[in-house]
Amino acid sequence: MTNPSELDRLDTGINARQMHLARLGKTLQQRHARERRFRRTGQLAVATAVLFVLVLFASILQRGLPAFWQSTLSLPVHFDPQLIRIGERPQPRTGESPADYHQREIAWHGQLARINWQQLLVQGVQALYPDQRIEPRHARALFAAAERHRVRDMLAADPQLLGQTVTIDLLADANVDVWLRGNIDRTLPDHQQQLPSAVRELADRLQADGHISLQFNSSLFTRADSRSSAASAGLLGAFMGSLYMLLIVLLVAVPLGVGAALYLEEFAPKNRWTDLVEININNLAAVPSIVFGLLGAALFINTLRMPLSAPLVGGLVLSLMALPTVIIATRAALQAVPDSLRQAALGMGASHNQVVFHHVLPQALPGVLTGAILAVAQSLGETAPLLLIGMNAFVASVPASPLDQSSALSVQIFLWQGHELRNFFEARTAAAIIVLLSLMISLNAIAIWLRKRLQNQWS
Repeated sequence: MTNPSELDRLDTGINARQMHLARLGKTLQQRHARERRFRRTGQLAVATAVLFVLVLFASILQRGLPAFWQSTLSLPVHFDPQLIRIGERPQPRTGESPADYHQREIAWHGQLARINWQQLLVQGVQALYPDQRIEPRHARALFAAAERHRVRDMLAADPQLLGQTVTIDLLADANVDVWLRGNIDRTLPDHQQQLPSAVRELADRLQADGHISLQFNSSLFTRADSRSSAASAGLLGAFMGSLYMLLIVLLVAVPLGVGAALYLEEFAPKNRWTDLVEININNLAAVPSIVFGLLGAALFINTLRMPLSAPLVGGLVLSLMALPTVIIATRAALQAVPDSLRQAALGMGASHNQVVFHHVLPQALPGVLTGAILAVAQSLGETAPLLLIGMNAFVASVPASPLDQSSALSVQIFLWQGHELRNFFEARTAAAIIVLLSLMISLNAIAIWLRKRLQNQWS
């Protein structure tokens, strides 16, 4: 039989074990509760971030999508020979030199420029309502100022139009577009309106009769910026400027950044000098972009005398900004390659250069390309350094080369948001933001696709 003392010790041990298990169970429950709270906090943080992004995108889309459609006046234009007094377009003559033919063609285009093309458009408006007396100045206020040049170019491209009547879709003036869309309070008195009452009534009648309608605004993508004709201001010049700068970043920053990362990670000796270089590279990644703009203005413009407002200078400045990002991303990709691959290649008799360029770099290529594309996408949205090198200057032409003056998409957004005709350019600014975000999202999507496409799994 078990004596009482042994029973007491047994009961005490059982109770102690039960208490220990109870404490463990309570601790485990607390740990699981903390994990659940942490998981829910993380999910809430992600949901909040996604919500803010959706709100931002919804706000931009709500404001910017209307700018992709613009009030357009469908007008029958009669190319009146009585008004267009011009000879036939010059044709090359037998034995004529190219210089002489060019001079005759310049003179013919000069005759075209002296014709009152606005009068043709005014006559087209008056022909729509022959029973109503329409003042020429009121008719001229209906369409964008640049549309007369488009009519002139149509006749220059096809002289057979002379004497014919052609229905042409003309962009309505910016003030007319604002009035018809209801972006201005119609109850304001006449002295506070942007258009005379006669023009407002005429625009309303044209819209009611179907002569003015909303059509896709292709000029936003096919024309450069304009001050004389706000309705025809477009993004083509800024887009080409950004494209040239991105090409320069790809040609300058990516090779230099990848080369520097390869040297630091695979070839450079580990000493205090390389440590100093690495620290400075990491510090450069955190330097404000406006500092690079000051450096670019001092180095490329003041010292090297490169052209002001040129994509070449902008691309070089953005390359300086992108270098630290490319170097850091490339080094991280190289460090992710296991040392066993290097050792195996060396064991098979490969040289150090062959190990790096034939084995390590191909394995790190997904990370390298991802870092390079992300650096380029980041450069696309920079504004401050471009302002300091003069790319905020008004440029009404499309750059034909990186040496021509131009703007950039981010700078164009900056210029449009401060335009005096705010009720018209507010939507156009948001549309430019949509175009810029679309390009950046596309570049990031390409980076993700390349990473998935080229990613290798190492055991």
